[in-house]
Amino acid sequence: MEEKIKAYFLALEAGDYPQLIQLFAAGAAVHSPLYGQRPAREFYRELLADSAASHIRLLHIYHQPGSQRSAANFIYEWTLADGSQVAFDCVDLFEWDEAQKISQLKIIYDASQTRPALERQQNQRL
Repeated sequence: MEEKIKAYFLALEAGDYPQLIQLFAAGAAVHSPLYGQRPAREFYRELLADSAASHIRLLHIYHQPGSQRSAANFIYEWTLADGSQVAFDCVDLFEWDEAQKISQLKIIYDASQTRPALERQQNQRL
């Protein structure tokens, strides 16, 4: 699972939508503090549209052999499409299906700084 998680972060950093989606099972869901619960395909389409760049500093991967769950702790440095920058400590909780695809991803972090930056960007588009 460690290699799958690293591949996920590389694809996220690169903004590579096809590579990201291939890591997810059909019907997979993402739970995000900013975007709510969405199908993975919708979530990444929206996230990448809102992003100019992402830099991920992986701190640790947690996985118990034989488990269908993993966690990763990382620092996410996010540049929004309007140039705003935010950085936050994040934990992603991965659930895996039998084919080792992500069936569910829960993203956990304090969105108190990130939400205003995203809302400003969305208001500028209106």
